[in-house]
Amino acid sequence: METNTTEASVSSTTTRTWHDFLERMRQPSATEFVKTIKNFIVTFSKTDPNPETDTESVQEFFATMDANFRAHPLWAGRTEDELESTSEGLEKYIMTKLFPRVFATHPNDTKIDNELYNKSLLIQQFILPEHLDIRPVYQNETSWLPAQKELQKINSYKAPRDKLACIISCCKVISTSLFNASESGSPPGADDFLPVLIYVTIKANPSQLHSNLVYIQRFRNRLRLVGEAEYLFTNMLSAESFILNIDGKALSMDESEFERNMESARTIVAGLSGEYNVNVETRRGESENVRELKLKEVLSVSDLENKGAGVVVEEKASEKFWNFPFLYSRAADLRVGDVEELLNGYKQLVFKYVCLAKGLGAPVVPPGATADSGGEGVGVPAPPPETQTGGGGIEGSRKESGVPVAPPESSEVEVVDGGQGDDVRVEGGGNDGVGASTGETPVAGEVVPHVEVNVEK
Repeated sequence: METNTTEASVSSTTTRTWHDFLERMRQPSATEFVKTIKNFIVTFSKTDPNPETDTESVQEFFATMDANFRAHPLWAGRTEDELESTSEGLEKYIMTKLFPRVFATHPNDTKIDNELYNKSLLIQQFILPEHLDIRPVYQNETSWLPAQKELQKINSYKAPRDKLACIISCCKVISTSLFNASESGSPPGADDFLPVLIYVTIKANPSQLHSNLVYIQRFRNRLRLVGEAEYLFTNMLSAESFILNIDGKALSMDESEFERNMESARTIVAGLSGEYNVNVETRRGESENVRELKLKEVLSVSDLENKGAGVVVEEKASEKFWNFPFLYSRAADLRVGDVEELLNGYKQLVFKYVCLAKGLGAPVVPPGATADSGGEGVGVPAPPPETQTGGGGIEGSRKESGVPVAPPESSEVEVVDGGQGDDVRVEGGGNDGVGASTGETPVAGEVVPHVEVNVEK
């Protein structure tokens, strides 16, 4: 009950932050502020993109407006929290309006976006937690699914604070998972947290991640990117750097094995996208025309299963199953302690099966059913509440993850100049929703004093 009350309170507070700014901008005495904001946006939009000068221009404007707010009678006697609320509202409005002008407009940012996305797409085909030296006690991929979902929301928002909230929420879910799995007297540290964050980032693989990170770096109000928020954001930058430079050594494997895995991953990705799965040894020398040929028909999940079964029969089948200790067990052999491991394995298996089916465009059919016995998803139960972060699918309950996230607002909000001058409107975009605030979950490996972070979405 206490947790629910806290989440409701935090969500209510973050919503008021945005609407408080809009209400104050509607006051007649705020007319000059509204005109100043409008003029800045118009003037800035006419300049050519330049990351350095753009950053300085926006940060300088934030600092100037913060000082002006504090000196204005409309904010006389206001608390620091109320002044900060106004500052956050200004950042949200300004950056939502300037978003098309400043986000992913630099060629180098776009280049790194593509490199990061494509590399993660390949590595996620074969990476395992042990490749990043994640301790066995923490290896629970099911508990990390909500963290992936939080990170994947980053492109749903435009304001730097909202995007940062997605990163913080992702990190909070990971920290909660690690603390829940930790052994008594041995809390997780930074060396435990960062590898899991890297793994989650590779699996989530949101598009334009680099552009999102540099966007936050450049345009999040510098006075607000401090404490816990700064610590978690720095960890995400470290994760990005690790992935961009990843090689065999980084994954605890020799380079030849790494290259074989990458080549196999290219074949898998090419097959799922409709390209011919040509022989790995001849890929390097094949013509561009052959590479562009498409499969006339994508194999169904059943076809793939049958094909794999034939390969297993031809080879030494027993060697393929050494890593699955329960395969040959009877019910009488199982202990109560085996239930959790079996359940986690089942959840991972279902998740991977559904993802594979979706990737191939095939129906999701549970064991014992047929594809035409009721349509997609017949008999496939949703994961339990602790693995959910949203309204459906594998997205889990925000309540269970400990990270309250309000959905984006879809309505437009206007601030009209209250004076007799020009009609100046401050409109809320479709994805300017007020939301995500982090809870009080301790962060694994945190080395700075705890600073409460209430981040709007």
